[in-house]
Amino acid sequence: MLWPVVIVAATLFVAYANGANDNFKGVATLFGSGTTDYRKSLGWATITTFAGSVTAFFLATELISLFQGKGVVPGLFIRSESFLAAVILGAALTVILATKIGMPISTTHGLTGALFGSGFVAVGTQLGFQTLVNGILLPLLASPVISVALAAIGYPLLSRAIAFAGLTKGTCICVGKEMVPVMTTPDGIMFTESTPSLRVIVDRESVCAQRLSGTLFGVNGRSVFDAFHFISAGAVSFARGLNDTPKLVALGLAVSVLDVAWSIALVAIFMAIGGLIHSKKIAETVGQRITAMDPDQAFCGNLVTSFLVIFASKWGMPVSTTHVSCGALFGIGVANGQARWSVIRTILLAWVLTLPVAAVLSAGCYYLLKNI
Repeated sequence: MLWPVVIVAATLFVAYANGANDNFKGVATLFGSGTTDYRKSLGWATITTFAGSVTAFFLATELISLFQGKGVVPGLFIRSESFLAAVILGAALTVILATKIGMPISTTHGLTGALFGSGFVAVGTQLGFQTLVNGILLPLLASPVISVALAAIGYPLLSRAIAFAGLTKGTCICVGKEMVPVMTTPDGIMFTESTPSLRVIVDRESVCAQRLSGTLFGVNGRSVFDAFHFISAGAVSFARGLNDTPKLVALGLAVSVLDVAWSIALVAIFMAIGGLIHSKKIAETVGQRITAMDPDQAFCGNLVTSFLVIFASKWGMPVSTTHVSCGALFGIGVANGQARWSVIRTILLAWVLTLPVAAVLSAGCYYLLKNI
C-alpha cells in the first residue's frame, strides 16, 4: 500500500510545482500592461485555472491516456510503481527548480523529458520513439512557432480594427518630483531627487501604459477593452487548467487508489496552492521582462494563446501553455519593436535545457527507486 501513497504524494507535488510555475502566465498581460495589480491578477488566475481543471474531467480525457505512457514504454512499466514515481518526481524537481530562478518552463516538456529518461533506463532502445516524437514533441515544438506568427500578424490587424472603431491611444502626463538612481548598495538601490522643483514628464511607453480613449457603442472605450482583456486572460488560464490537469493526473491514476474525479479535484487544489504561494518571480519575468506592452497588445496575445490551447485540448494535443503564451508575447515584441532579446534568449535556453534536465533527474530517481 506504500507505493500508491508515494505516487499520489508525488503527483500532488508536481501539481504544486506546476501551479507555481504556470498559474500566473495566463494573466501576466493584465499585470504587465498595468491593467490591474499583481494580487487581483493572481486571484483571477486561480479562479479561472480551477474552473479549467474541473472542466478537464469532461473534455480532455484523451490527454490522460497519452501521458500514461502508452506507446512510449511497454505496458508492464505503465503500472510499475518505481517507474511512475520516477517520472513524476523528475518532472516536479525540474519545474520547481525553474520556478525558484524565475524561469517560465513547460511542465508538459518536463513530463516528456522525464518519460524519456526513466523509459530509456528501463527499456533502452525499446522506447517508443515514434510515439514520443509524433504524439508529444512535435506539438510542443510547433505550438510556440504558430503562436509567434499569429501574434505578430494579429496585432497589426487588431490595431487597424481599433482605429476603425474610432478609439485612440492617450498620452501619459506625470507630474511630481523625479527620482534618479545614484548608486547600488547591498540593501538595494538608493535614489535622490534630481531637482527640488516639480517636473512634468510626457511619455507614451516607458512611464505609463498607453490607454485607449474614446467611446465604443456609447461606452467608455478603455472600460470596454479592459473588460475584454480580463475575459481573454481568464480564457488563457481556463485553457491552461483544461490542458495541464489531465497530464498531471495521468501517471498517478495508474496505481492510485483514487478515481478520476478525486484525482482531478486534488490536482486542481494543489495547482491553486502552488500558484498562490510561488508566482511572484514568474509574474515579473513573463509580465514585465519579455516586452513592454499596452492593453491592446496584451489582449491580442491572450486571444492567440487561449485559441491555440483550447483547440489543442479538445483534440488531445499536448501543447505547452508556457510555450504558447510566451510565444505570443515574443510575437507582440516583434510587432511593436520592443522585444527584449536577452530575456527571450534566456527563456529559450531554459526550454532547451528542460528536456535533458528532466530526463537526467528522472533517470536518477528511477535508478534509485528500483534498487530500494
